[in-house]
Amino acid sequence: MGSAAVKAVELTLEGSEPVLTGFGSASITAEGGAPEAVAQALAGLKGRARRCVAGVGGQSTVVRYVSMLPMSPEELQQAVRFEADKFLPFELDEVVLDCEQLEGPATDATDGTKVPVLVAACRRQLIEERVQTVEAAGLAPIAIDLDLFALANAWELCGLPEEELPEVDPASIPPAVALVDVGATRTSINVLRAGRTCFSREIALGGDDMTQAVARRLGIEPHEAEIVKCDGELHEAEVASSIAPVLEDLASELALSIDYVEHHEGVEVRELLLSGGGSLAAGTSAAIEQATGRPTRGWNPLEGLRVEAEGLDLDALELEAPSLVVAVGLASRVRTR
Repeated sequence: MGSAAVKAVELTLEGSEPVLTGFGSASITAEGGAPEAVAQALAGLKGRARRCVAGVGGQSTVVRYVSMLPMSPEELQQAVRFEADKFLPFELDEVVLDCEQLEGPATDATDGTKVPVLVAACRRQLIEERVQTVEAAGLAPIAIDLDLFALANAWELCGLPEEELPEVDPASIPPAVALVDVGATRTSINVLRAGRTCFSREIALGGDDMTQAVARRLGIEPHEAEIVKCDGELHEAEVASSIAPVLEDLASELALSIDYVEHHEGVEVRELLLSGGGSLAAGTSAAIEQATGRPTRGWNPLEGLRVEAEGLDLDALELEAPSLVVAVGLASRVRTR
């Protein structure tokens, strides 16, 4: 459930293999809001799914990577809650909090005694709203996940097979890949090393900022600017010049993120993979590649996922594919439930 649209993906297990058996999407309007958009998106499914995983993101969520002494999971939960005021901009009773110890030593542990810990929190009110919306649509929520982590789950499900990955010299700097999802109001980046997250962040820039820039430049309404922006050929020069400052700011923030994770995690980000509706704007990939100095390309999660073609609009699915990464990542939880 994004700020502008709702995307739904249905995954069905055939043996141990997940198969995409349905999808749907709908814009969130001022009249109907998220509940109506959810109902419209679910209309694109075959109606077999009853269990659902929904995502949360934005200013009501917090992700922190901290260093702590090794301890049991139970002790870690208590320690994180005790020190929550160091990690969270919210009161502890306002949020749902979780944490997990990551592999390897902490980067700031000079004596090797500390370990990296991932701390994630979300305002309780947002989670309750998600649960209510899902239940009102006739679904049973089995989990509420962070959109940031859904990117990594989608990569685990649909990323390059091991045999297609380049061989790496064990003595070299560990390689990493950055997944970048450009949504309507925010851009998520999740850096993976050996398939595991070592850095994640949300940037408050997205496709809506580009749309607003086009609307101001051409003197048209935002919904008209969205059409012009996505057309590619309509007012091409004006669109390119109007969204250039937004792309410059976004690319600069991504470059800072890459520099940070390489310096603090001792990895080399070899490639950036773009997804999300905002990534389809002309010049996005080129601007990010130039700013980060890393190969940058679009990522279609469906390339690594079997699709049940019967009853699906494959042309519509192909058009929607770049915007379905988060939904695919959320639905991938079917394998563990």
